[in-house]
Amino acid sequence: MTDAPARRKSHNFSLPNLLTYGRVAAVPVVAALLMWPAEDWARWTALGVFSVAAITDFFDGYLARVWSQQSSLGQMLDPIADKLLVAVCLLMLSATSAIDGASVWAAIIILTREILVSGLREYLAALRVSVPVTRVAKYKTTLQLVALGFLIAGPAGEKVLPYTELIGLTLLWGAALLTLYTGWDYMRAGLKHMTDE
Repeated sequence: MTDAPARRKSHNFSLPNLLTYGRVAAVPVVAALLMWPAEDWARWTALGVFSVAAITDFFDGYLARVWSQQSSLGQMLDPIADKLLVAVCLLMLSATSAIDGASVWAAIIILTREILVSGLREYLAALRVSVPVTRVAKYKTTLQLVALGFLIAGPAGEKVLPYTELIGLTLLWGAALLTLYTGWDYMRAGLKHMTDE
């Protein structure tokens, strides 16, 4: 019994958690690169850092389960790291006008849903109710990350693949629509428990 806390503490520095920490550390790096004056190398570097961070989103949870290295810190920090990465990229792309006009609403939909669902999860956790991540929610996350990848490449990507920015905005709207659907799914489950309470 006495070595259980020590085992949990050691998991805080396990590889899955280190990947999560790396994802959090990547957020300001991507933000700084997106604010850099219009240079292709900055966009490609930002895309590289973002891509590595996005890939760790899959591997940290997978490795934690396979190696039985789940920790309370990792379970808390993993969704925060995901939301930080997406939110900061959306804000920076909006600030640099990569996302502008009506497409800003797609970013607003995504950010609003993430905040609402985070609050709902916290509320349900207090009731000891777990809301599992659905397959559609995973598709939504993947589509968001791919859309952001195209938008981060932006003008530099246009020189390699024409319509890179248009593809990114189209995918972003697709992610926003899936966001609405999954958000309603979570809210419906939450409302049921609120009513029961």
